[in-house]
Amino acid sequence: MKGFKKIVLRAFPLLLVSVLAYTGCAPISSELRSEADKSLTVDQVSEKPDAYKGKIVIWGGEIIKTTNRKNGSTTISVLEKPLSWNEEPRVSDESAGRFLIEVQRFLDPRIFRRGRKITVAGEVIGSVTKQLGEMDYTYPLLLSKQIYIWPRATYYYDYPYPYGGYYGYYDPGFWGPGWWGSGGFEGGEGEEFEHQGGFREHGEDGRRGK
Repeated sequence: MKGFKKIVLRAFPLLLVSVLAYTGCAPISSELRSEADKSLTVDQVSEKPDAYKGKIVIWGGEIIKTTNRKNGSTTISVLEKPLSWNEEPRVSDESAGRFLIEVQRFLDPRIFRRGRKITVAGEVIGSVTKQLGEMDYTYPLLLSKQIYIWPRATYYYDYPYPYGGYYGYYDPGFWGPGWWGSGGFEGGEGEEFEHQGGFREHGEDGRRGK
């Protein structure tokens, strides 16, 4: 019995660190995570979009296209990818399909561009059927509550991630708290240099991630 207690006492700090690491590094707020239906997948909603209207989900993947609308809103087309422990889309060929994100403000397609990884907490508001190649494809449509674009893979940190976390400063501007890497700018031929930090965009309710 004493030996068991020693094991529990030794394991508890590791468990606590793991919980703190998850809650501290996840880009979506704890409030939205508690509201989200984690069992709902893109293909499920695609088959019966009306049955899931009003549900909050947390999905992620790679941006296919970002389109700015005349009314000032932005639509992002995403190829879904499984999420890892910190809600970052995994590098994988596995996908449950495509979905659309409706953001009720302008997002720059130069930042939210093809190939960037993105995680969103959004409300299912229906579906959109569009032509994909020679077929009609049904996209689940989310109204963004909170959205996060992940840093590129070419950044580096002062400390090994995830134990050191993101090293940088707190930016209270329009994008909300930005996680900026401690270095690593990237620019190719004909491209502007872009900082490799991630940007977090908040929904209309102004909630920030925790």
